[in-house]
Amino acid sequence: MPQIPGTDLTVSDLCLGGNVFGWTADEPTSSALLDRFVDATPGPQAPFVDTAESYGKGRSEEILGGWMAARGIRDRVVVATKASPLDKEHPLSAAEIRTAAEGSLRRLRTDRIDLYYAHYDDESTPLEETLQAFDELVQAGKVRYAAASNYSAARLTEALDTAERLGVTRYAALQPHYNLMERPAYEAELRDVVAARDLGVLPYFALARGFLTGKYRAGEQVDSPRAKGAAAYVGERGDRVLAALQEVAQAHGVTGAAVALRWLADQPTVVAPIASGRSVDQLADLLPMQDLVLSDEQRRLLDEASS
Repeated sequence: MPQIPGTDLTVSDLCLGGNVFGWTADEPTSSALLDRFVDATPGPQAPFVDTAESYGKGRSEEILGGWMAARGIRDRVVVATKASPLDKEHPLSAAEIRTAAEGSLRRLRTDRIDLYYAHYDDESTPLEETLQAFDELVQAGKVRYAAASNYSAARLTEALDTAERLGVTRYAALQPHYNLMERPAYEAELRDVVAARDLGVLPYFALARGFLTGKYRAGEQVDSPRAKGAAAYVGERGDRVLAALQEVAQAHGVTGAAVALRWLADQPTVVAPIASGRSVDQLADLLPMQDLVLSDEQRRLLDEASS
């Protein structure tokens, strides 16, 4: 079962992205998505849901918190959220982290956050201050583990070294931008750091802003707020990746999106990719990744197509 190294967080193969809650999915739809996700998560695993204080300016957390309270399911779900920049001058200062955490706890209707991220690096605040603030939350039992998102390899290394020197809570996980269409930024440097320091990786935009679903192609008009971002991948390389995904998908009787997520989940250091759907049908296309087993030849085909 997927487990974040150095923690007792055993999670689902897929992490459900809560970025759509209150945005492209209203509250009833978001609740239906969460219900479907929990139903599809294998028994021994804990359904893993990712959100942030900045998603809908807190609305995503509110919807998730309301759903957990209504279902009485908080103890079964692993919840990740983030201290986000928003319009803060020093978003990772001790005061801002404390305020952000209290706000998230209130909106999530819980007494602890399982995995709490620094959403973006904040070079205006000393790492010592940021890490000590996270450590205080851990010591108080309000956060179980701290993590980093969107950190460079150099800053991640510095943060890990700083935590070790201070003897405080260190980042247990990293959330980078990584998928079949976005490989070099992670694989060139970050992968070596997280492997050497035994961190778990939870990649966001796992479907390349929806491009890897196969619905964004040259000349196609798609009604989606992600269409502009996905359009950046349209071209020869994108066509090559989609063709490889389709070939593997047909062999297994699943969607190309499920194959793309399985490829990512199988990468060294990756614990679980993060992906979302704005409807239960879209989510259903992703869920087969949990049981999907790719052959070495199929992984090589995808590696070569995306290189």
